[in-house]
Amino acid sequence: MKENSLNYAQRNSEEFIAELSELLRIKSISTDPQHSQDMAKAAFWLETSLKKAGCQSTQVYQTPGHPIVFGEYRSVAAHAQTVLIYGHYDVQPVDPLELWNTDPFTPKIIGDYLFARGASDMKGQVMASIKAVKSVLSQNENFPLNLKFILEGEEEIGSPSMPDFLKIHRDILQSDIALNPDAGMLSIDTPAITYGLRGLAYFELTVTGPHHDLHSGQYGGAIHNPAQVLCEIIAKMHDEHGRITLPDFYKTVKQPGKEERTQLAALRQDDSVFLQQTGVQGLWGEESFSAIERIGIRPTLEVNGMVSGFTGSGAKTIIPSTAMAKISMRLVPDQEPSAVRNQLEAFLKENMPKTVQWELLELAGGPASLVNLDRPEVQAMTDALAKVWEREPVFLRAGGSIPIVAQMQSCIGLDSILTGFGLPDDNIHAPNERLHLPTWRRGIDAIIHFLYNLL
Repeated sequence: MKENSLNYAQRNSEEFIAELSELLRIKSISTDPQHSQDMAKAAFWLETSLKKAGCQSTQVYQTPGHPIVFGEYRSVAAHAQTVLIYGHYDVQPVDPLELWNTDPFTPKIIGDYLFARGASDMKGQVMASIKAVKSVLSQNENFPLNLKFILEGEEEIGSPSMPDFLKIHRDILQSDIALNPDAGMLSIDTPAITYGLRGLAYFELTVTGPHHDLHSGQYGGAIHNPAQVLCEIIAKMHDEHGRITLPDFYKTVKQPGKEERTQLAALRQDDSVFLQQTGVQGLWGEESFSAIERIGIRPTLEVNGMVSGFTGSGAKTIIPSTAMAKISMRLVPDQEPSAVRNQLEAFLKENMPKTVQWELLELAGGPASLVNLDRPEVQAMTDALAKVWEREPVFLRAGGSIPIVAQMQSCIGLDSILTGFGLPDDNIHAPNERLHLPTWRRGIDAIIHFLYNLL
């Protein structure tokens, strides 16, 4: 039966890509209220896709934010295991649009790559899961696994509706394991299972000076410029060694053990890899830690965006009335977003000059998470990836945040297997996002193997 399912996936590969392209055309940008109708459109499109895949029951649940899509295949087999497959259908904004080589919502295949916003993160991974299930169920009238899907539209904004949804719908979500393909691979020929994710704390800091923009000739030198204040405040958030200066920021951060550092070093992700992937002239960060350690097992603080004053072409001599920055922290286990907010507020109270006013808004947050690698389901995925790629997967602690993983652990006691088939150079969250189609096809095969390995 497994070979029949694999053959089905191979025969229908072009149809799968065409359907993925349909989903990619929907502008499901969750952070932009102007795309709320697109979010709903994507949700109902996915519900239809789940029905076609073999789910006997489906439903689109409305939330205070964007819809959550649920689908379920119920096996007739007694005592069948239950796998809950997670995904998100929302995508990041496309800015800066002028840097795209193709229209971000008009999918285009160039060579082995499919270019579009969401192609890799994570509509491609969602469709790989759905098509793997379709390939299995189409060849098995009574497949002896229960399969559930939960597809949300708010992952890119911190999954604010998910905790309440998990609590309210605890009964229908009960499962033995969750499969989350929102991680990725180490390289094109190196599959990976992610056992750790960093948490997130995301803020918007606004500094206000005069009640309107001022002529810089008339008032410059007498009025404290909010843009200058914001730049100086942000500059103080790191010291000369790359360490974050918020009070007590590292209080609960554990030093990595020798074994973990040895495992990370064995991945052979030295500075040259990061230089090649990013195009920068040199690396930066916390001293005494390698780049692979900084992005996986150490906390960070980053400025994600800044806006102030006149930014158009030409010159306009003003002192802006306000300056705003988006600031995010990636957190490691034992760091709580609420504690980090308190630390940031304490830093601002101590360092913000009395010549301006400031406001701090918390936009998103979630704790870090670790996965138990001893579970048999992890071995089932390990064997599946090894079968398809003909090499054992590596085990990673990823730098990114997937709020649902910790939320599932805390709300319904459900562990997740984190994998995925995106590549480091897929340009996720950036212009020219792309999906490597040969790897995507192999990903479908790997999920098929995984589901059969659980039997």
